[in-house]
Amino acid sequence: MNGTLEMLGIQWQKLLVQGIDFSVALVVLWIFVYKPIFKILDERKAKIADGIAGAEKIKAELAKTEVDRQKTLADAGDLANKIIAEARAAATRVTEQETQKAVAVAEQIIAKAREAAAQERAAMLAGLKREVGRLVVQTTVTVTGKVLTAEDQRRLAEETQKQIS
Repeated sequence: MNGTLEMLGIQWQKLLVQGIDFSVALVVLWIFVYKPIFKILDERKAKIADGIAGAEKIKAELAKTEVDRQKTLADAGDLANKIIAEARAAATRVTEQETQKAVAVAEQIIAKAREAAAQERAAMLAGLKREVGRLVVQTTVTVTGKVLTAEDQRRLAEETQKQIS
């Protein structure tokens, strides 16, 4: 075997030393260069995976938030419509109540006016009866030419009032 290696120009001592040098260089490079580089690459890969997972999580939360926002807007719209309907109903009730109050007040005013007119009519009729009685007594005195006593005047006034009524 020595002969074959020498024929090829390979010296086994140098080959062994070069093999040891290469192995030492490989171990040194592995420990001080490749291992830290692989560690950094693994850390970077983990960060990228975490970033992608975080992005997916954020995307899912964003979609959920959008759904919640749409639901909240729909609920707010429904609530607003309900409040508007209640306000309209309340306004209608208040309008009806105020109309009823106004009608009641108007009826009271009309009733008071009728009552006042009836009282005024009664007072006018009473005054008219007294005046007619006085005129009858005065006319009787003038026609008969005699002085009537208080009793006669009262009796004539009563008879006249009975006939007028």
